[in-house]
Amino acid sequence: MLQFVLRRLLQAIPILLAVAGLIFLLFSVIPGNFASTQISDGRAVMDAEAVERMNRQFGLDQPLATRFATYVGKLATLDLGTSFRTRQPVWHLIGERLWPTMQLAFASMMFAILIGVPLGFLAALRPGGIVDTVSMVTAVSGLSLPKFWLGLMLMYLFALQLGWLPSFGYGDGALRNLILPSIALGVAPLALLARTTRAAVLEIMNADFVRTARAKGMSERRVVQWHLARNALVIVLTTVGLQFGSVIGQAVVIEKLFAWPGLGSLLVDSVSLRDIPVVQGCILVIVLFFLVVNMLVDVLAAIIDPRIRYS
Repeated sequence: MLQFVLRRLLQAIPILLAVAGLIFLLFSVIPGNFASTQISDGRAVMDAEAVERMNRQFGLDQPLATRFATYVGKLATLDLGTSFRTRQPVWHLIGERLWPTMQLAFASMMFAILIGVPLGFLAALRPGGIVDTVSMVTAVSGLSLPKFWLGLMLMYLFALQLGWLPSFGYGDGALRNLILPSIALGVAPLALLARTTRAAVLEIMNADFVRTARAKGMSERRVVQWHLARNALVIVLTTVGLQFGSVIGQAVVIEKLFAWPGLGSLLVDSVSLRDIPVVQGCILVIVLFFLVVNMLVDVLAAIIDPRIRYS
């Protein structure tokens, strides 16, 4: 198992380098740079000398390959560089925004797991019943609703009409500020988990070992607990891992909508200003989080199911 973990960590290195290179390439072909966004106000003509001076200051006048090699050298020492806009270390900016994003991601996934998994399980135990029909209609609706529209509807109902919760903002990080954005972000994972759990349980219910257990007189409760739940958990756990990583990336829309001071809002602001070091740092942290979460899911799957072995 230790060899598997080390191998997965080593495999993350070329992935991170490829992501960093892709960001460099994209920003090299997109018109404009940080200097032009700072000087041009949309009305006055840009001062070419000022733009050239700022480009030299930030090293943007160097060839793309040279800038990328310099960045990789700093990355090897875990240095993500310095923000063009604030002149602060990128790690400092990410550290300020990381905890709110983690709060939002964990809260939305807990909401999705606590409702989606039991809902899918109950639907599978009575296929074609009322619970199955209602849960699957709800799941399809949850996957179809745009996050920004759902967020606006939640704001309108619970903040403006009922006045139960704040409409936006982080506040002091209290639970009441977290409820609406976590629900808006967690509805899609909830729907996917419900559908995945239902499909997994239905497939396992027709397996030979389940029929054998029932033929031997095992109670339905023990069949569900020891055979259905445990075998379905591996599939559900894999889905949870994939969704957990995806939620970090999908939080961009929700963070901007609810004025949530997380990585997503920092990423959007940095892209608009062409603050390349911050953009790279945010994306690399998101990718690294996704890789670590999926590695942990693989390890947990091997613990739950003894048949899974990693050499």
